[in-house]
Amino acid sequence: MKAFLMYGDRDFDPKCALPWNEAALTQDLELETLFGGMARGDRFLFEVAKVTLLCGLENDLDTIVYRQNILWDCLRNPGVVRAIYDVAVAAIEGEKGSYWSFFGSKYPGGILHRAIEALQMFVTMLKKLKDIAGEHAGKFESKGFQDFFAMLQRELDPAFFARIDEHLKELKFRDGILISADLGKGNKGTGYVLRKTPVQKRNLIDRIFGPKAPGYTFHLHPRDESGAKALSTLKDRGLNLAANALAQSGDHILSFFNTLRTELAFYLGCVNLHEQLSKKGEPVCFPTPTNEPMLAFGGLYDVCLSLKMAQKVVGNDVNADGKELVIITGANQGGKSTFLRSIGLAQLMMQAGMFAPAESFRSKLCDRLFTHYKREEDVTMKSGKFDEELRRMSEIVDHITASSMILFNESFAATNEREGSEIAKQIVTALLQRHVRIFFVTHLYEFARGLCAMRLPNAIFLRAERRADAVRTFRLEEGEPLQTSYGRDLYEAIFTGQDEPPNQYAAPMRGRR
Repeated sequence: MKAFLMYGDRDFDPKCALPWNEAALTQDLELETLFGGMARGDRFLFEVAKVTLLCGLENDLDTIVYRQNILWDCLRNPGVVRAIYDVAVAAIEGEKGSYWSFFGSKYPGGILHRAIEALQMFVTMLKKLKDIAGEHAGKFESKGFQDFFAMLQRELDPAFFARIDEHLKELKFRDGILISADLGKGNKGTGYVLRKTPVQKRNLIDRIFGPKAPGYTFHLHPRDESGAKALSTLKDRGLNLAANALAQSGDHILSFFNTLRTELAFYLGCVNLHEQLSKKGEPVCFPTPTNEPMLAFGGLYDVCLSLKMAQKVVGNDVNADGKELVIITGANQGGKSTFLRSIGLAQLMMQAGMFAPAESFRSKLCDRLFTHYKREEDVTMKSGKFDEELRRMSEIVDHITASSMILFNESFAATNEREGSEIAKQIVTALLQRHVRIFFVTHLYEFARGLCAMRLPNAIFLRAERRADAVRTFRLEEGEPLQTSYGRDLYEAIFTGQDEPPNQYAAPMRGRR
């Protein structure tokens, strides 16, 4: 049995290799906040969310759409999905709680006994799954769930449960164990085979008083420890194959429940996140992934910032279809870094098969996502900030592909403006030649102005909005770079005691001084 709720043709691998820059992505995009919002304190959901999002860049278009359809079913039927998840968890925990003594884990007799107990518990859980499928299958429209419920109905038919019950009853050997063997060299037993116990067709009276079948009987003395040990060894040799086969059957069913739990954990994490955002009135949408050079969105916001705030977060509208370079400039504390983070988060969420934190979102798929953010001074003093920036950039270049996306945040500003602008320009120009998509937040006016003067057809320039009264709206609008970042606003707020420019991104506070 296969769940196939993450891929249409294979199981999800929770141990897939994470990207080499996983630590940088987690830090720069504040991914732990997102994982925590999906997990709601459940460590297992946290780990599944982490693997799913960070490995999601490997997904193709069909896989993303496949998951989106399943997620839509989950959002409409959260109670049913949680019930299925709870059954899988109960089966796994029940198997762990089965009695397994030292001898039970070592000898065939003990293995067989434990396997019977586990399978009886698994049968109960499988029956619950089938009951859920029979009651709720009609509420689900995605191919993934329809195939899943059809598989349960097909595989778990009454004949299946009847056969299992019959086999488990036989394997308890209430009428004794029938084993055959051959005599080998030195009259040692060989070729032990567990035989099916003959069906007793005679009634009770005939079995007690009727003629006995011919045979030889050997009785052990109650204190014959050696004889009992030898008999137990013979019994284990006969049970060995059956015990192993039954244990493998239990492992197969346990693997199914483990996979089902893991794959549903991703969708439950999405449901948890959706409930929190919906409670605040934040918009979400199912994005449109594409292989074409597109990027356009309406109301895009930073989902991690939203999870930290009580108010709604300001969103942004941008149409950058056909653009490979997005330069973001403007006022300090105007929302540039937050916007950059919202791009990276939405891309990861889309490619994992999730909804996007926006009213609408469409974007070209990328196979790798990189962040190059400014860092604090190296505490070991082995290198300066600028050396460290160049080293990280070199590592990115070693891994970058033509289908990559890279987010720069105040990069190459650790040196003087002239050198930083020239280095940034050369790096961006080289990346554009490989058609890498670039988002660059910068205060390097010479760099931004120089690119703007080139009138590149595949570039768009955005600027953080600042009203005449110094209020930041935290919205970005298309516009050429300005020579000032309005640092004087901060100076006046700190040194002259005037009201500080708003430093939050909540929609209700946009008009506050």
